[in-house]
Amino acid sequence: MELKPEKISQVIRSQIKNYQNAIIQNETGTVLTVGDGISRVSGLVNCMAGELLEFENGTFGMAQNLEETSVSAVLFGEDKGISEGQTVKRTGRVVSVPVGEAMIGRVVNAIGQPIDGAGPIDTKEYRPVESPAHG
Repeated sequence: MELKPEKISQVIRSQIKNYQNAIIQNETGTVLTVGDGISRVSGLVNCMAGELLEFENGTFGMAQNLEETSVSAVLFGEDKGISEGQTVKRTGRVVSVPVGEAMIGRVVNAIGQPIDGAGPIDTKEYRPVESPAHG
């Protein structure tokens, strides 16, 4: 079988043209301990500082203390529904909140979700929670 450079180039060009740049993040961890609004989680090897984590019961948390074998997360809600052995999912994004004119007069929770009953917030701009203040 003879390999022709033109054919190889054509195949490579086709693969580059059809390349889909998508990150699939399925890393999960396990709750080791929980109490006083803090949870220690094992198994989140690639977790980022400040990353939004989702617990099995739907509670969210923010990764704060990244250690070699575990991650400590501040919980954005009650810790009553979280127990040892439950699953925690990475979201792949740093905790951020909506910003801009649409936020004026709105009441939101710690992760920027509206809690005032006035519907969704119509904004395309977000800012990481852990960032220097303007000014």
